[in-house]
Amino acid sequence: MKEVMQRFAFKAEVLHWRGPSPFFFAPLPKDRADEIRRLSKLLSYGWGVIPVDATIGGVAFYTSLFPKDDTYLLPLKDAVRKKTGVTAGDTISVEMTFRQPKR
Repeated sequence: MKEVMQRFAFKAEVLHWRGPSPFFFAPLPKDRADEIRRLSKLLSYGWGVIPVDATIGGVAFYTSLFPKDDTYLLPLKDAVRKKTGVTAGDTISVEMTFRQPKR
């Protein structure tokens, strides 16, 4: 993988999606989405989904970004939210490392 943007840090306001399966997300800044989109051919394992290791409030977890509304969303697992006390409307700091997809 290119050395471009292997690590990435950002702040985001937590969103609550109330769809059939309610979930919480941290949207990535739109000004960085083009850069990530260019790398997605190297990083995605399908449908534009990109595997990442993320850390929020000292809690590390593995998940996958997915494209939505001209940016990407970082899903926030319930276990991570409970450990960090994060909920909708909170502004969080995220550190991420992109992973090579398992093929």
